[in-house]
Order: sequence, then C-alpha cells, then structure tokens
Amino acid sequence: MCLAIPARVERIADQTATVELAGNRVEVVTALTPEVKVDDWVLVHAGYTITVLDEKDARETFAVLKQMEQT
Repeated sequence: MCLAIPARVERIADQTATVELAGNRVEVVTALTPEVKVDDWVLVHAGYTITVLDEKDARETFAVLKQMEQT
C-alpha cells in the first residue's frame, strides 16, 4: 500500500521544499505543485509534493492514520 502523508512547508528553494513531516525535516520536490507557498500543507508521496491541501484536511488525515495504527 502507498500513502501520501500531510506535511507543512517550512522553506522553498527553486523546485524543492523543506517540510515538517511527523516531527522530522525532509527535503521534497515541488515540481508537481508549483503554486505551493511557505506554511501551506501538502501531501507528500515518494519525495514529491502531490497536492496542496488546507490544514483541516491535513488534520483529518492525521486522525485517520492514527486510527489505522490502533487497529
């Protein structure tokens, strides 16, 4: 199974960004989401941001993932 994980963008440089992902700082490629800005929430899959989403959707996704861990 492949999952995309929500992350918050902290820095952007060219077509890469530093995101906060589960308490870690990770470098990702933003080529698929050129509209992304600092403080945006994105879904990250295989080192790429694949969509920009709002914080509410990101928090809901975290809640679902946490529920999955508990089952």
